[in-house]
Amino acid sequence: MALNNGHPGEQAAQEPIKLIGIRDKPLSVDEVLRAVGDEAAGGTALFVGTVRNHDGGADVAELGYSCHPSAEAEMRRIAEKVVADFPVRALAAVHRVGDLKVGDLAVVVAVSCPHRGEAFEACRKLIDDLKHEVPIWKHQRFSDGTEEWVGA
Repeated sequence: MALNNGHPGEQAAQEPIKLIGIRDKPLSVDEVLRAVGDEAAGGTALFVGTVRNHDGGADVAELGYSCHPSAEAEMRRIAEKVVADFPVRALAAVHRVGDLKVGDLAVVVAVSCPHRGEAFEACRKLIDDLKHEVPIWKHQRFSDGTEEWVGA
């Protein structure tokens, strides 16, 4: 079957940003996946960031995320850039703040597009830019009693 680039499903949706949020409660992969469901999407890419048990050669005991009041608006700005660069049918991104333990979900993002390659690229751009540009800071506490702040 020939690709019909004139079909509306091949284009970005009118309002593709479905969910943007900063949460102080546990995140839900299901909520994010439901938000990006779209019948015209042939590919959905999902990224789930979890708290790992190590960083820089040290054992992580726990960590806390905090953010600037502008963090959610910055997430939306980045989402709008992704939507402008890719044929996004639906996009969702949520980030956790507060105290987290090893294994907890810290960030969940997903993008659906007409094709898988676009979805992978858009999702990678979304998470990379969120990590680098959104004012969210991570306070890591290590098992040896030391600590470190990391953030955008």
